[in-house]
Amino acid sequence: MRRRRGSAAADDAAVIESSRREPELFAVLFDRHAPHIHRYLARRAGRQIADDLVAETFLAAFAKRDRYDLRYSDARPWLYGIATNLVGQHRREEVRQYRIGQAATAEPEVPGHAGPLQPAVPAPVLDAVKLMYGGAAGTVAQLIIALAYIGDSKAYHLTVLGHHLTTAQLSHLRPLIITLVIGVALVLVALWLWMARAAGQGKSWARIVSTVLFGLATLELTGIHGIAQLFWAMLTWLTGLVAVWLLWRPASTAFFRERRQTLTRAP
Repeated sequence: MRRRRGSAAADDAAVIESSRREPELFAVLFDRHAPHIHRYLARRAGRQIADDLVAETFLAAFAKRDRYDLRYSDARPWLYGIATNLVGQHRREEVRQYRIGQAATAEPEVPGHAGPLQPAVPAPVLDAVKLMYGGAAGTVAQLIIALAYIGDSKAYHLTVLGHHLTTAQLSHLRPLIITLVIGVALVLVALWLWMARAAGQGKSWARIVSTVLFGLATLELTGIHGIAQLFWAMLTWLTGLVAVWLLWRPASTAFFRERRQTLTRAP
């Protein structure tokens, strides 16, 4: 591709002005700002969607380059504005497609069926539910590993009120420690499964409770010591982070809203 000599060193306004006469020079603007726009879009819409939206952003900018105000030497605010509009359009389209699918599901009359049909569960909610089941399985794995370590009193340490317990004391307290570990693990597994079931059923409170529990898990990270503990805690935290993010996606919000309205209309 030919480029005017020195075009790479010109400011954005000069590149855009030159591209009006020589369209191939617009590639300089893409090379210069595409990585920044992609990172911005990845944060707003996800990495997979960002790949498509970057291309759409620069296609839209190319089509509008004749209207660019050349008084502004930096085109990044202009490009960010186009990218933001495309993110909004994508989210509105995501919600619209979900509602179309839901309407198609709810329209047919089912013989012998009393009351309205339930709205279809969108992909983000299904993915969040799968992650929650994965979190329950991960908690069981952590329990198994913890029980294996508890079997060897030399493999772990316990400090109470600033006093390091001896091996004999640990051996004496081992049944209590095992009971507590199993009890806490079972409660965590129950929470994962409970939130997964409730979210899959479209209960609005489920994502609120999930968000609160995720916040508490975030606070607990500050008190964790040890590489193994930190690894499992971070793995669980990341699982919760993605699940909560999916539950608050536009399609998920529309699903919970429609589900709540369906329950309200039910006799």
